[in-house]
Amino acid sequence: MDAVLQVNHLSKSFGSHEVLRDIDFTVKKGDVTSIIGASGSGKSTLLRCINLLETPSKGEIFFHGENVAARGVNPTAYRSKVGMVFQNFNLFSNMTVLQNCMVGQTKVLKRPEKEAKETALQFLHKVGMTPYINAKPRQLSGGQKQRVAIARALAMGPEVLLFDEPTSALDPEMVGEVLTVMRSLAGEGLTMLVVTHEMAFARDVSSHVVFMRDGVIWEEGDPQEIFVHPQRDETKEFLSRFMER
Repeated sequence: MDAVLQVNHLSKSFGSHEVLRDIDFTVKKGDVTSIIGASGSGKSTLLRCINLLETPSKGEIFFHGENVAARGVNPTAYRSKVGMVFQNFNLFSNMTVLQNCMVGQTKVLKRPEKEAKETALQFLHKVGMTPYINAKPRQLSGGQKQRVAIARALAMGPEVLLFDEPTSALDPEMVGEVLTVMRSLAGEGLTMLVVTHEMAFARDVSSHVVFMRDGVIWEEGDPQEIFVHPQRDETKEFLSRFMER
């Protein structure tokens, strides 16, 4: 099966601080790849590099064989295909839920307003947010905001959706509603790359798990390999801490 995304020898430094070192991995169509590891291991920076929100210091990021880390690539057009759901929602506070889900479609994809509205309503329905289409973000709970953010990303018709710790800013009782939406998207075959501290999600929903430590991929494999038969002591230690919780 063809790789949708391929990361080759990716490194990222901020000044003299090297956050990512020589990262290699591949995302195939329909994969749900979970990236796990302690805070500060470089997971979010990796996602931000893949989405071109950070410029890699070295290495290549291929999307369908084109190096999007090269000069001259239009990041906005690329991001419409490789969408991102952020930890802190990043909704426009001055817009309604419906407007939040339409603006990218009309501005970036140049969709007519009527079509953008229909698409937005379709995905807001999918995440259970139809009753709130006229609400502003400040009127919503964290879980509701994140579901709107997911609907907004889906409305762009992305081939790959990146999730940067989508539940870490939520109260515990709201985590479930967001994970339920993500599980259903995974079940529909959406290609997803998820930085997460939700180990049950990584174990039960992923097709592939990447364990990062100190800016390096220490171990990767299917969930059975990583969660049941981890090879590295560091992986075992990390998972034992999480499983105790």
